Amino acid sequence: MLFAEVAAASEAVALTSGRRAKTELLAACLRAADPAELPVVAGWLAGQPRQRRTGIGWASLRGMPPPAEHATLGVLEVDAHLDEAAAVTGSGAVRARRGVLARVLAAATAPEQRLLAGLLTGELRQGAQAGVLLEAVAVAAGVRADAVRRAVTLSGDLPAVAAAALGGRLGLDAFRLAVGRPLAPMLAQSAPDLATALGRTGPAAVEWKLDGVRVQIHRDGHDVAVFTRTLDDITDRVPEVVEAARSLHAGSAVLDGEVLALQPDGRPRPFQVTSSRTARRDVAPARAEIPLTTVLFDALHVDGVDVLDDDGQRRRAALEQAAAKELLVPRYVVHGEADLTGAQAFAAGALSRGHEGVVVKALSAPYAMGRRGAGWVKVKPRITLDLVVLAAEWGHGRRSGWLSNLHLGARDPGGAYGPPGGFVMLGKTFKGLTDAMLAWQTEYLTSLSSRTDRWVVEVRPELVVEIAFDGVQSSPRYPAGLALRFARVLAHRPDKGAGEADTIDTVRGYHVAAEAASDGRHVGT
Repeated sequence: MLFAEVAAASEAVALTSGRRAKTELLAACLRAADPAELPVVAGWLAGQPRQRRTGIGWASLRGMPPPAEHATLGVLEVDAHLDEAAAVTGSGAVRARRGVLARVLAAATAPEQRLLAGLLTGELRQGAQAGVLLEAVAVAAGVRADAVRRAVTLSGDLPAVAAAALGGRLGLDAFRLAVGRPLAPMLAQSAPDLATALGRTGPAAVEWKLDGVRVQIHRDGHDVAVFTRTLDDITDRVPEVVEAARSLHAGSAVLDGEVLALQPDGRPRPFQVTSSRTARRDVAPARAEIPLTTVLFDALHVDGVDVLDDDGQRRRAALEQAAAKELLVPRYVVHGEADLTGAQAFAAGALSRGHEGVVVKALSAPYAMGRRGAGWVKVKPRITLDLVVLAAEWGHGRRSGWLSNLHLGARDPGGAYGPPGGFVMLGKTFKGLTDAMLAWQTEYLTSLSSRTDRWVVEVRPELVVEIAFDGVQSSPRYPAGLALRFARVLAHRPDKGAGEADTIDTVRGYHVAAEAASDGRHVGT
């Protein structure tokens, strides 16, 4: 199968608005793939290259060679090139990866170049969301969509399910809960307050919302495996979690939880500290410097019995049967409106201990693998800043023709990072933007353009945007050494002047306060 066929399907999907029409286009592309190509093609159509990290990003895509006139690249040929780029390490790795990419881009037609750019930057937005592609697999294979959905949620691997459904090598029944094979975790919706969350869930348990690294723990006898939310195996890097798993009162188990780096008083360190620790491979010194704590909050399997389809109460009972009390996340059970005051006090206690907020979990809900269902609803304070747009990047796929990814800056009145009265960049985001917002900002920012290239439009720093974010973390990528975490656009504020935007000192204050809170110190504001 030619790579151009996948690129054509991707662009056709981007130009199609109806879900059914998108599904048919995707199904036709899947049918055209050979069995060996199916996992690759399915991943590309979902915007997920098989190589999760290639080391290739926007910088490598600047100055693309002219597109080829004729399509010659095969699917497996492009996949092999991405493998080659991902495998490069050591001195000169960046140049070598760019060399690989340059060879591919030189042989690619314009649509193929656009698809590659979207895949490598994570900005393939043609509307082929996982749910649509899942339905396309069902249509292409002539099987029930719910059977495909369950196989995907049990395996966490839609490309593998597509290959099994269409390739004839395995049946979908082969995808079952297996200790040692990670599952796509259940996710939570958001609500502004506890009353709203409880209105969605009904009788529920309120649990601490921890700002750690999500882990799924598998134990089979003495064997233990620990996986992240993205299903990466980090077992060798978290010996504390392995020890906690081996302390369970169960011979086999699949449990859901978080791992955190805590201060001696039990307050959490910043997320960046936990994340960095779980990425370190020098385990012994890392553990001595930053020990990790395991906190469990759900059970999917205990001693040969799958409990993921049981309700929340039964799964908690199974968890309590398997794990010691000190490993369990604190919870408060709410049975009715009369318990709201107690739940609010419980949530306030979580915040006072430095945690993000709470998660409200319906007592009657099963474990919805890989879905952001109504059974779990997170409630946490929302922090906002008014920042200025410094530049914007042209979108891909469904967002082609629109300025999408915004470069955000805070005021720097003292000139610590440039001329006095300028702005200092804190990160980028395209999250939170509706089609109407994209159309408006494209027109508005185009009128402010000061310099442009193929990918980025630099603009006069005049448009203020209201940004919600989850925290401020250290980052060597930006001049102030700070970056916003999980930034998302709430609103454009053309009614505000750039002089009303928040300053870098305000941003730094959030960072200092978070670090002080994690240290157990009090910082006046």
